[in-house]
Amino acid sequence: MSNRVYNILFHTHTISGIIISAALYVIFFAGSFSFFRDEIVGWERNEPVSEESHLQAVDLDVMLDSLNSQKELYGRDIAFTKYFNERRINVNLTASKDTTASEAAKTGSFFYMDTDNFNTYTYTSNYSIGELLYRLHFFAQLNFWGTSGYMLAGFVAFFFLFAIITGVLVHWKKIVSNFYVFRPMASLKNLWTDAHTALGIIGLPYQFVYAVTGTCLIIGTSVMSPAVVTFMYDGDTNQLYEDFGFNPPKFELASEHLSEVPNVNQFLEKASAKWEGFEVTTLEIFNYGDANMKVGVEGYTKYDMKFAGRGEIIYNAHTGEEEHVVNPFTDTSYMNAATAVITQLHYGNYGGVLLKVVYFILGLISCFVIISGVMIWLVARNKKHIDAKKRKFNAWLVWVYLSTCLSMFPVTALTFILVKVFLHEYTPERMTDIYHIFFYSWLAFSVFFIIKRDNYFTNKYTLLSGAILGFMVPVANGLVTGNWLWKTFLAGYHHIFLIDVFWIVLSITALIVALSLKKKNNMPSRQPKRKPYQVKNGIEKELLIGGANNNFN
Repeated sequence: MSNRVYNILFHTHTISGIIISAALYVIFFAGSFSFFRDEIVGWERNEPVSEESHLQAVDLDVMLDSLNSQKELYGRDIAFTKYFNERRINVNLTASKDTTASEAAKTGSFFYMDTDNFNTYTYTSNYSIGELLYRLHFFAQLNFWGTSGYMLAGFVAFFFLFAIITGVLVHWKKIVSNFYVFRPMASLKNLWTDAHTALGIIGLPYQFVYAVTGTCLIIGTSVMSPAVVTFMYDGDTNQLYEDFGFNPPKFELASEHLSEVPNVNQFLEKASAKWEGFEVTTLEIFNYGDANMKVGVEGYTKYDMKFAGRGEIIYNAHTGEEEHVVNPFTDTSYMNAATAVITQLHYGNYGGVLLKVVYFILGLISCFVIISGVMIWLVARNKKHIDAKKRKFNAWLVWVYLSTCLSMFPVTALTFILVKVFLHEYTPERMTDIYHIFFYSWLAFSVFFIIKRDNYFTNKYTLLSGAILGFMVPVANGLVTGNWLWKTFLAGYHHIFLIDVFWIVLSITALIVALSLKKKNNMPSRQPKRKPYQVKNGIEKELLIGGANNNFN
């Protein structure tokens, strides 16, 4: 590789990394916690579920009876979907097809329903910390103009992929030898460089997978889909959904009431027994209570039997006969298989809790790689020959960057505590309350550390405060619910137990790291005392007192 090509790749890697660094850190930090979304939701609501809770375990007939007493169900299409491993499932009701139905029945609705007590919740009243962090990792909260937040996350993922490729090319010749080099007692630049290279290589496959899958999921839906609809379907989104199989089948209403509505649970049992390892995620009822009533069952194979297998059966509810079958082991389409592979690699939901832990650790490693890359950039530009104004700007940029990014750790722990202690009611204001707790505390922590203007202080005390607050998370849970660590373990409440242990282990690790940090003298900190400019040997020099000569304000 020529020096010119090397320099182009090096500077491209640096610039692309710096531009997206803060946003990328938020994505990886929030995304790492999102691997435990289901466990966080169970812990927050104090709703323990079994290790493998599927739709087959839900009594849908009782749920339908409960819904029918509240809403007029005849002639509606009803969908029960269990996306996550939690007690509440998604319920979608279409408007009734019956022309004689009441006005209330002619409007559809979407809500969540608790499978134990059949309470219903809207999206805002059902909101949780797990949902907040999951949505934050692709900037859903920034959708001020259409899908602006999604597009930002997509472009960050794209530039991250670009930074990975250029980084590999830059380090290619010495990628093996540099992996074994770590000089903690050398200069600060060497320390950050060695850490950046070694941890970057360790997390390289993971980061590459995440960059590719993240780009496909976000860019594909937010950027490419509108273009495809416009130029290939003349703006007809419904036709696109039809061609890709996204639209559910349509069945005409016979307008003939059934004397007795068939048992729906039997179709769950039939579908789950038809193929070994088939897990039902969605049951859809078409024309409820009508002579032309159909029941559709959709699900996926267990990952150890087939990694990407989607199955579907549509039954005639009156006769029980199968009218349409998609075998998950033999009939999986290319589009369904490709989509399943991309989503499962991205969500890390195919290997149980152990894989989630591995993904979480690799996510935190990626966060450190991002921070170390920024610190390399700062130290490399913290030289005497660089203009003082540029060095001042660089120092301020990193103060703001580190304060904003590193504050996420204590803020997340604080949010867990405050939500657990104060938010016990599932009202429509719950989503807003969680937003206020998280984002206002994030703002307060960030401003405080920015005012300090000390990278060492920010690094040390975000870890220290996060560790202290993290230790308080299981304490808050025990005081509020009585579900102390030992009780949840003995009772088999795996989700709740895992989150308490998770925070204890994370806090111990953060505390050890925080206490082991030693301050370096050649990092930008607050402005030193100054003496007036003096002229010596024809050169104007500024004498700095108190601190090294590369300190800035």
